[in-house]
Amino acid sequence: MKQFSEATRVQMPAMVHLTRLGYKYFGKLSEDMSGIVYDGDTNILLQVFETQFKKLNPGHEGEYIQVLKDIRKELNDDDLGHGFYNRLKGVSPIKLIDYDNIGNNTFHFTAEFTCKNGQDEFRPDITLFVNGLPLCFVEVKKPNNHGGMVAESSRMNRERFPNKKFRRFINITQLMIFSNNQEYDNESRVPIQGAFYCCTSKSKAFFNVFREADKGFVAGYPYKVVSDSTEKQILQHRNCVVIKNLPEYNTNKDVNTPTNRILTSMLCKERFLFLLRYGFAYVDRKIELEDGSKTTQLEKHVMRYQQLFASFAIRKKLNNGVKSGIIWHTQGSGKTALAYYSVRSLTDFYA
Repeated sequence: MKQFSEATRVQMPAMVHLTRLGYKYFGKLSEDMSGIVYDGDTNILLQVFETQFKKLNPGHEGEYIQVLKDIRKELNDDDLGHGFYNRLKGVSPIKLIDYDNIGNNTFHFTAEFTCKNGQDEFRPDITLFVNGLPLCFVEVKKPNNHGGMVAESSRMNRERFPNKKFRRFINITQLMIFSNNQEYDNESRVPIQGAFYCCTSKSKAFFNVFREADKGFVAGYPYKVVSDSTEKQILQHRNCVVIKNLPEYNTNKDVNTPTNRILTSMLCKERFLFLLRYGFAYVDRKIELEDGSKTTQLEKHVMRYQQLFASFAIRKKLNNGVKSGIIWHTQGSGKTALAYYSVRSLTDFYA
Protein backbone atom coordinates (compact mmCIF):
# COMPACT_ATOMS: atom_id res chain seq x y z
CA MET A 1 0.00 0.00 0.00
CA LYS A 2 1.45 3.33 -1.07
CA GLN A 3 1.41 5.87 1.74
CA PHE A 4 -0.03 8.55 -0.54
CA SER A 5 -2.79 6.99 -2.66
CA GLU A 6 -6.52 7.54 -3.09
CA ALA A 7 -7.07 5.00 -0.31
CA THR A 8 -4.91 6.79 2.25
CA ARG A 9 -5.73 10.34 1.15
CA VAL A 10 -9.49 10.08 0.69
CA GLN A 11 -11.02 6.61 1.17
CA MET A 12 -9.75 5.76 4.66
CA PRO A 13 -10.34 9.28 6.05
CA ALA A 14 -13.87 9.20 4.59
CA MET A 15 -14.61 5.85 6.23
CA VAL A 16 -13.37 7.13 9.58
CA HIS A 17 -15.56 10.21 9.09
CA LEU A 18 -18.62 8.01 8.55
CA THR A 19 -18.15 6.64 12.09
CA ARG A 20 -18.43 10.23 13.31
CA LEU A 21 -21.85 10.33 11.64
CA GLY A 22 -22.95 7.20 13.51
CA TYR A 23 -22.32 4.57 10.83
CA LYS A 24 -20.80 1.28 11.94
CA TYR A 25 -17.95 -0.36 10.07
CA PHE A 26 -19.26 -3.78 9.01
CA GLY A 27 -15.87 -5.27 8.27
CA LYS A 28 -14.44 -6.83 5.15
CA LEU A 29 -16.85 -8.71 2.90
CA SER A 30 -15.36 -11.43 0.72
CA GLU A 31 -16.82 -13.65 -1.99
CA ASP A 32 -16.87 -16.74 0.23
CA MET A 33 -19.45 -14.98 2.45
CA SER A 34 -22.01 -14.89 -0.37
CA GLY A 35 -25.23 -16.67 0.60
CA ILE A 36 -24.27 -16.59 4.28
CA VAL A 37 -23.46 -13.02 5.30
CA TYR A 38 -24.80 -11.31 2.19
CA ASP A 39 -26.99 -12.13 -0.80
CA GLY A 40 -24.78 -12.39 -3.87
CA ASP A 41 -27.59 -11.32 -6.22
CA THR A 42 -28.25 -8.00 -4.47
CA ASN A 43 -25.46 -7.48 -1.88
CA ILE A 44 -28.08 -7.20 0.86
CA LEU A 45 -26.65 -8.07 4.29
CA LEU A 46 -28.82 -11.07 5.13
CA GLN A 47 -28.62 -11.23 8.92
CA VAL A 48 -28.95 -7.47 9.34
CA PHE A 49 -31.91 -7.34 6.97
CA GLU A 50 -33.68 -10.19 8.76
CA THR A 51 -33.16 -8.71 12.22
CA GLN A 52 -34.30 -5.25 11.18
CA PHE A 53 -37.26 -6.52 9.17
CA LYS A 54 -38.60 -8.43 12.17
CA LYS A 55 -37.99 -5.45 14.44
CA LEU A 56 -39.80 -2.97 12.21
CA ASN A 57 -42.69 -5.25 11.24
CA PRO A 58 -44.16 -6.94 14.33
CA GLY A 59 -46.81 -9.42 13.26
CA HIS A 60 -45.15 -9.91 9.88
CA GLU A 61 -41.91 -11.55 11.04
CA GLY A 62 -42.47 -14.67 8.96
CA GLU A 63 -42.69 -12.68 5.74
CA TYR A 64 -39.07 -11.56 5.48
CA ILE A 65 -38.01 -14.46 3.21
CA GLN A 66 -40.84 -13.77 0.78
CA VAL A 67 -40.10 -10.03 0.85
CA LEU A 68 -36.44 -10.74 0.09
CA LYS A 69 -37.53 -12.89 -2.88
CA ASP A 70 -39.84 -10.10 -4.07
CA ILE A 71 -37.02 -7.56 -3.81
CA ARG A 72 -34.73 -9.77 -5.88
CA LYS A 73 -37.43 -10.00 -8.55
CA GLU A 74 -38.13 -6.23 -8.51
CA LEU A 75 -34.46 -5.37 -8.82
CA ASN A 76 -34.22 -7.39 -12.01
CA ASP A 77 -36.84 -5.21 -13.73
CA ASP A 78 -35.75 -2.76 -16.40
CA ASP A 79 -37.32 0.18 -14.54
CA LEU A 80 -34.36 1.96 -12.88
CA GLY A 81 -35.46 0.40 -9.61
CA HIS A 82 -38.90 2.09 -9.63
CA GLY A 83 -40.71 -0.91 -8.17
CA PHE A 84 -38.12 -1.34 -5.44
CA TYR A 85 -38.15 2.39 -4.63
CA ASN A 86 -41.93 2.31 -4.12
CA ARG A 87 -41.37 -0.48 -1.62
CA LEU A 88 -38.47 1.38 0.03
CA LYS A 89 -40.40 4.58 0.70
CA GLY A 90 -43.53 2.73 1.83
CA VAL A 91 -44.45 2.40 5.49
CA SER A 92 -47.56 0.20 5.40
CA PRO A 93 -48.25 -2.66 5.73
CA ILE A 94 -44.53 -3.50 5.50
CA LYS A 95 -41.70 -1.06 6.00
CA LEU A 96 -38.02 -1.50 5.28
CA ILE A 97 -36.98 1.76 6.96
CA ASP A 98 -38.41 3.58 9.97
CA TYR A 99 -38.38 7.16 8.70
CA ASP A 100 -39.96 8.61 11.84
CA ASN A 101 -37.63 7.04 14.39
CA ILE A 102 -34.06 7.18 13.13
CA GLY A 103 -32.75 5.17 16.06
CA ASN A 104 -34.79 2.13 15.00
CA ASN A 105 -32.59 1.72 11.93
CA THR A 106 -29.05 0.41 11.54
CA PHE A 107 -26.42 2.15 9.42
CA HIS A 108 -23.31 0.30 8.20
CA PHE A 109 -20.54 0.77 5.67
CA THR A 110 -17.73 -1.25 4.17
CA ALA A 111 -15.08 -0.82 1.47
CA GLU A 112 -14.28 -2.60 -1.78
CA PHE A 113 -17.51 -4.64 -1.74
CA THR A 114 -17.71 -6.36 -5.13
CA CYS A 115 -20.90 -6.23 -7.20
CA LYS A 116 -20.60 -9.39 -9.29
CA ASN A 117 -22.75 -11.20 -11.82
CA GLY A 118 -20.99 -13.98 -13.67
CA GLN A 119 -17.69 -12.67 -15.03
CA ASP A 120 -18.78 -9.03 -14.83
CA GLU A 121 -18.02 -7.07 -11.70
CA PHE A 122 -17.31 -3.62 -10.29
CA ARG A 123 -16.17 -2.61 -6.86
CA PRO A 124 -17.33 0.69 -5.29
CA ASP A 125 -14.82 2.27 -2.93
CA ILE A 126 -17.34 2.60 -0.07
CA THR A 127 -20.80 1.02 0.21
CA LEU A 128 -23.36 2.24 2.75
CA PHE A 129 -26.25 0.18 4.10
CA VAL A 130 -29.49 1.06 5.84
CA ASN A 131 -30.99 -1.97 7.60
CA GLY A 132 -28.75 -4.19 5.50
CA LEU A 133 -29.80 -2.64 2.17
CA PRO A 134 -26.91 -1.23 0.06
CA LEU A 135 -28.52 2.09 -0.80
CA CYS A 136 -25.52 4.30 -1.49
CA PHE A 137 -21.96 4.08 -2.68
CA VAL A 138 -19.10 6.55 -2.67
CA GLU A 139 -16.31 6.64 -5.26
CA VAL A 140 -13.17 8.55 -4.36
CA LYS A 141 -10.07 9.61 -6.26
CA LYS A 142 -6.93 11.31 -5.08
CA PRO A 143 -6.67 15.06 -5.80
CA ASN A 144 -5.70 16.02 -9.35
CA ASN A 145 -6.46 12.53 -10.63
CA HIS A 146 -6.16 12.12 -14.39
CA GLY A 147 -9.41 13.21 -16.05
CA GLY A 148 -10.93 14.35 -12.78
CA MET A 149 -14.56 13.48 -12.16
CA VAL A 150 -15.32 13.53 -15.91
CA ALA A 151 -13.49 10.22 -16.16
CA GLU A 152 -15.60 8.78 -13.36
CA SER A 153 -18.81 10.04 -14.96
CA SER A 154 -17.82 8.46 -18.28
CA ARG A 155 -17.11 5.12 -16.61
CA MET A 156 -20.55 5.09 -14.96
CA ASN A 157 -22.40 6.09 -18.13
CA ARG A 158 -20.53 3.85 -20.55
CA GLU A 159 -19.66 0.76 -18.52
CA ARG A 160 -21.92 0.34 -15.52
CA PHE A 161 -25.36 1.75 -16.29
CA PRO A 162 -25.80 0.01 -19.69
CA ASN A 163 -24.55 -3.38 -18.46
CA LYS A 164 -27.63 -5.52 -17.81
CA LYS A 165 -25.60 -7.80 -15.53
CA PHE A 166 -25.28 -4.89 -13.08
CA ARG A 167 -29.01 -4.11 -13.15
CA ARG A 168 -29.84 -5.40 -9.65
CA PHE A 169 -26.93 -3.56 -8.06
CA ILE A 170 -27.70 -0.31 -9.89
CA ASN A 171 -31.45 -0.55 -9.19
CA ILE A 172 -30.98 -0.95 -5.44
CA THR A 173 -28.49 1.93 -5.24
CA GLN A 174 -30.33 5.18 -4.60
CA LEU A 175 -27.51 7.67 -4.23
CA MET A 176 -23.97 7.84 -5.62
CA ILE A 177 -21.34 10.31 -4.46
CA PHE A 178 -18.07 11.02 -6.27
CA SER A 179 -15.16 13.06 -4.93
CA ASN A 180 -11.50 13.69 -5.53
CA ASN A 181 -11.34 15.78 -2.37
CA GLN A 182 -10.91 19.08 -4.18
CA GLU A 183 -12.99 22.22 -4.02
CA TYR A 184 -15.51 22.67 -6.81
CA ASP A 185 -14.11 24.88 -9.58
CA ASN A 186 -16.67 27.61 -10.22
CA GLU A 187 -14.72 28.92 -13.20
CA SER A 188 -14.79 25.64 -15.08
CA ARG A 189 -17.54 25.17 -17.66
CA VAL A 190 -17.15 21.42 -17.32
CA PRO A 191 -16.67 20.51 -13.66
CA ILE A 192 -13.72 18.15 -13.48
CA GLN A 193 -12.85 18.35 -9.81
CA GLY A 194 -14.69 18.42 -6.52
CA ALA A 195 -17.54 16.47 -4.95
CA PHE A 196 -20.64 15.45 -6.91
CA TYR A 197 -23.69 13.22 -6.58
CA CYS A 198 -26.20 11.54 -8.85
CA CYS A 199 -28.77 8.76 -9.05
CA THR A 200 -29.11 5.92 -11.53
CA SER A 201 -29.77 6.38 -15.22
CA LYS A 202 -30.31 4.30 -18.33
CA SER A 203 -28.07 6.44 -20.47
CA LYS A 204 -26.37 9.47 -18.95
CA ALA A 205 -26.47 10.46 -15.30
CA PHE A 206 -26.21 14.15 -14.52
CA PHE A 207 -23.56 14.91 -11.90
CA ASN A 208 -24.87 17.45 -9.39
CA VAL A 209 -22.64 19.64 -7.28
CA PHE A 210 -23.65 20.11 -3.65
CA ARG A 211 -23.42 23.41 -1.83
CA GLU A 212 -24.26 23.53 1.86
CA ALA A 213 -26.77 26.29 2.58
CA ASP A 214 -26.44 26.11 6.36
CA LYS A 215 -22.87 27.35 6.78
CA GLY A 216 -22.67 26.21 10.39
CA PHE A 217 -24.07 22.73 9.75
CA VAL A 218 -20.83 20.86 9.07
CA ALA A 219 -18.81 22.52 11.82
CA GLY A 220 -21.62 22.30 14.36
CA TYR A 221 -22.81 18.76 13.66
CA PRO A 222 -22.85 16.57 16.83
CA TYR A 223 -20.17 14.15 15.65
CA LYS A 224 -19.46 10.98 17.57
CA VAL A 225 -15.98 10.30 18.92
CA VAL A 226 -13.89 8.10 16.62
CA SER A 227 -13.11 4.80 18.32
CA ASP A 228 -9.39 4.00 18.22
CA SER A 229 -10.07 0.28 17.76
CA THR A 230 -12.54 0.91 14.93
CA GLU A 231 -10.13 3.27 13.21
CA LYS A 232 -7.38 0.64 13.31
CA GLN A 233 -9.80 -1.94 11.93
CA ILE A 234 -10.67 0.40 9.03
CA LEU A 235 -6.99 1.01 8.26
CA GLN A 236 -6.29 -2.70 8.39
CA HIS A 237 -8.90 -3.15 5.64
CA ARG A 238 -6.37 -1.70 3.18
CA ASN A 239 -3.23 -2.66 5.10
CA CYS A 240 -2.34 0.94 5.91
CA VAL A 241 -2.26 1.10 9.71
CA VAL A 242 1.19 2.67 9.32
CA ILE A 243 -0.38 6.00 8.25
CA LYS A 244 -2.40 6.44 11.46
CA ASN A 245 -0.05 9.00 13.01
CA LEU A 246 1.10 10.71 9.84
CA PRO A 247 0.29 14.46 9.67
CA GLU A 248 -1.19 14.23 6.15
CA TYR A 249 -3.61 11.48 7.15
CA ASN A 250 -4.81 13.45 10.17
CA THR A 251 -5.27 16.52 7.98
CA ASN A 252 -7.39 14.46 5.57
CA LYS A 253 -9.57 13.26 8.46
CA ASP A 254 -10.68 16.82 9.19
CA VAL A 255 -14.45 17.34 9.01
CA ASN A 256 -13.94 20.24 6.60
CA THR A 257 -12.29 18.42 3.70
CA PRO A 258 -14.46 18.57 0.54
CA THR A 259 -15.20 14.82 0.72
CA ASN A 260 -16.07 14.80 4.40
CA ARG A 261 -18.25 17.89 4.04
CA ILE A 262 -20.45 16.29 1.39
CA LEU A 263 -20.68 13.11 3.48
CA THR A 264 -21.96 15.14 6.42
CA SER A 265 -24.30 17.23 4.27
CA MET A 266 -25.89 14.33 2.40
CA LEU A 267 -25.31 11.19 4.50
CA CYS A 268 -25.91 12.31 8.07
CA LYS A 269 -28.76 10.05 9.12
CA GLU A 270 -31.47 12.72 9.22
CA ARG A 271 -30.82 14.05 5.73
CA PHE A 272 -30.12 10.67 4.15
CA LEU A 273 -33.49 9.31 5.32
CA PHE A 274 -35.22 12.51 4.13
CA LEU A 275 -33.64 12.04 0.69
CA LEU A 276 -34.60 8.37 0.58
CA ARG A 277 -38.20 9.18 1.39
CA TYR A 278 -38.77 12.36 -0.62
CA GLY A 279 -35.73 13.07 -2.75
CA PHE A 280 -36.26 10.90 -5.83
CA ALA A 281 -38.68 11.11 -8.72
CA TYR A 282 -39.38 8.99 -11.80
CA VAL A 283 -40.25 10.86 -14.99
CA ASP A 284 -41.32 9.64 -18.44
CA ARG A 285 -39.50 12.04 -20.75
CA LYS A 286 -40.55 12.39 -24.37
CA ILE A 287 -37.68 11.90 -26.83
CA GLU A 288 -37.37 11.95 -30.60
CA LEU A 289 -35.60 9.07 -32.33
CA GLU A 290 -33.30 9.34 -35.35
CA ASP A 291 -36.13 8.31 -37.72
CA GLY A 292 -38.28 11.17 -36.46
CA SER A 293 -40.64 9.04 -34.40
CA LYS A 294 -41.28 9.88 -30.77
CA THR A 295 -41.22 7.72 -27.68
CA THR A 296 -40.78 8.07 -23.93
CA GLN A 297 -37.79 7.22 -21.81
CA LEU A 298 -37.92 6.60 -18.07
CA GLU A 299 -35.62 8.83 -16.03
CA LYS A 300 -34.82 8.92 -12.34
CA HIS A 301 -34.16 12.31 -10.78
CA VAL A 302 -32.65 13.21 -7.41
CA MET A 303 -33.25 16.44 -5.50
CA ARG A 304 -30.77 19.17 -6.27
CA TYR A 305 -29.36 20.97 -3.26
CA GLN A 306 -31.55 24.03 -3.92
CA GLN A 307 -34.69 21.88 -3.71
CA LEU A 308 -33.46 20.08 -0.59
CA PHE A 309 -32.89 23.30 1.34
CA ALA A 310 -36.12 24.83 0.07
CA SER A 311 -37.94 21.75 1.42
CA PHE A 312 -36.27 22.19 4.80
CA ALA A 313 -37.12 25.91 4.82
CA ILE A 314 -40.80 25.21 4.10
CA ARG A 315 -41.04 22.75 6.98
CA LYS A 316 -39.21 25.11 9.33
CA LYS A 317 -41.59 27.96 8.56
CA LEU A 318 -44.65 25.74 8.99
CA ASN A 319 -43.30 24.54 12.33
CA ASN A 320 -43.02 28.19 13.38
CA GLY A 321 -46.67 28.84 12.53
CA VAL A 322 -46.13 30.61 9.20
CA LYS A 323 -49.02 29.83 6.87
CA SER A 324 -47.76 31.20 3.54
CA GLY A 325 -44.66 32.50 1.84
CA ILE A 326 -42.60 32.78 -1.33
CA ILE A 327 -39.59 30.76 -2.48
CA TRP A 328 -37.31 32.87 -4.65
CA HIS A 329 -35.91 30.86 -7.56
CA THR A 330 -33.14 31.47 -10.02
CA GLN A 331 -33.76 30.37 -13.60
CA GLY A 332 -33.32 26.64 -14.04
CA SER A 333 -33.26 25.81 -10.35
CA GLY A 334 -36.13 23.34 -10.64
CA LYS A 335 -39.43 24.99 -9.66
CA THR A 336 -41.62 22.20 -11.03
CA ALA A 337 -39.51 19.51 -9.40
CA LEU A 338 -39.66 21.29 -6.04
CA ALA A 339 -43.45 21.46 -6.30
CA TYR A 340 -43.55 17.71 -6.93
CA TYR A 341 -41.21 16.86 -4.06
CA SER A 342 -43.07 19.24 -1.74
CA VAL A 343 -46.45 17.59 -2.30
CA ARG A 344 -45.11 14.31 -0.94
CA SER A 345 -43.14 15.90 1.88
CA LEU A 346 -45.96 18.17 3.05
CA THR A 347 -48.59 15.44 2.81
CA ASP A 348 -46.67 13.47 5.43
CA PHE A 349 -45.86 16.63 7.39
CA TYR A 350 -49.54 17.44 7.88
CA ALA A 351 -50.48 13.80 8.43
